[in-house]
Amino acid sequence: MELHTFWIGPYIATQLLHLFASCVVIYFLTRKVNWVDTTQADKLSEAELPFIVLIYPVLREDEATMHSTMVTLSWLDYPTSRYRVIAVPNSDDQHSIDALERLQHEFSFLEISKVPPTTDPSWQMVWDAWETNEKAYWYHEGSTREVRDLPPKKTRQLIYIFNKLVAELGTDWVLDYIDADSMPPPSHFKSAAAGLLEYDVLQATNVVGNPLDSLATSYHAFDHMCWDGLLYPHMSANGKHPYYVLGKGLFYKASDLAELGGFNPWITIEDPEIGMRLWANGRRLGIIAEPLIEECPRTFKGGVIQRYRWVCGFFQSLSRPLKRMGMTFGQRVRARLNIVPVLSLPLNVISVPTGIFAAWTFYLGHNPFPVWTVWLSLLNILLYVILVGILHVNAFRRTQYVLTNLGSRLWFSLRVNPLFMFVYYLFWTIPVAIGFWMFLTDRGKAWERTEKRDADHRFATGTADDWPSRQ
Repeated sequence: MELHTFWIGPYIATQLLHLFASCVVIYFLTRKVNWVDTTQADKLSEAELPFIVLIYPVLREDEATMHSTMVTLSWLDYPTSRYRVIAVPNSDDQHSIDALERLQHEFSFLEISKVPPTTDPSWQMVWDAWETNEKAYWYHEGSTREVRDLPPKKTRQLIYIFNKLVAELGTDWVLDYIDADSMPPPSHFKSAAAGLLEYDVLQATNVVGNPLDSLATSYHAFDHMCWDGLLYPHMSANGKHPYYVLGKGLFYKASDLAELGGFNPWITIEDPEIGMRLWANGRRLGIIAEPLIEECPRTFKGGVIQRYRWVCGFFQSLSRPLKRMGMTFGQRVRARLNIVPVLSLPLNVISVPTGIFAAWTFYLGHNPFPVWTVWLSLLNILLYVILVGILHVNAFRRTQYVLTNLGSRLWFSLRVNPLFMFVYYLFWTIPVAIGFWMFLTDRGKAWERTEKRDADHRFATGTADDWPSRQ
């Protein structure tokens, strides 16, 4: 068998997969985005504003990073009587506890609630809540049935503090949580008040505040601008598509979380599973346009660690949990489309060059492939160019949130030019492969944190009036 004959099958399969992936991305881009009309908040009296509890899970965090976040939280444009801010370190994380207690001297609104080991009697409130709630399916079936030794990570902290607050406040309040480095805009709570008039779950978009710190941060920032700032909002889709949440800058009604069992501790990241479980039970998602600012890893190694956790969590959420949360076969198929844009990144590195090669050999008159596959390759190349163009225009537009002058924005665009990004997509093969292996071997339960270095300190200087709002 000649070499080119051997490669016809894999070549055709790659081109068909590329077309499928492109169609999925187009499908997302054509879904309606349910943007929150933030002006509605002005119609509410103080008494009508929802009571919001912002949870701040931390694990051995950099004190300067937390200080910058606290500064931005002090700028929230919301009546102080209508919200609380509670940091939740683990009880054995003395480093974070000491830092938070020092921060309390400057930020009087900051509360601290320590999360004890799951052997502590105070966890009984969680076991009782799960025992009587079939929606907490992980506690009722499978290998995690009645398992109480929960993995030591962010999800465990959220589970404890949520149930503690339900015992204290009931369920007539709203839960918001952010990461240690997250910087919400002053309008964060007001936007939520407006959105909750129409939607059940709210998600603010995110943008990286340090896109020029290194070449790696530029590429990682581009990822956020493509997903968080472009494709993801289309998941709202008038409630017709199973959605994820992004793990920070989101708002849940406490009554909904209590009814649906709260957070699943056995997924590497809680974001996709809780979002899809809310969707499966009829809760609609609204998107807040003004983003949180966060930092991303300065190295490619840090990016790999962050991304293989995401990939593992995606695979875990899209397997058995879908059926256990009550999705039909058709709904499970739609939910699994959510991972296609990620898996398509390394695929592009193969399909585009082979498509160009096939078109070139056809032009030269000695094409070894069927003619219809050449036309398929040309279609794939055209779709790739169009979609890449959309991604880069969107990324340039979103840099206005964090880069103050045109020169910086153009420099970022040059760093993430389509040719360099094409090579970067090959890099995505690493976290995809590691994440899939973690999924197959049931790993990734513990919290492998991303190091934060107060990279976005500049946004915590000045006053609330200096916040880079670009709505």
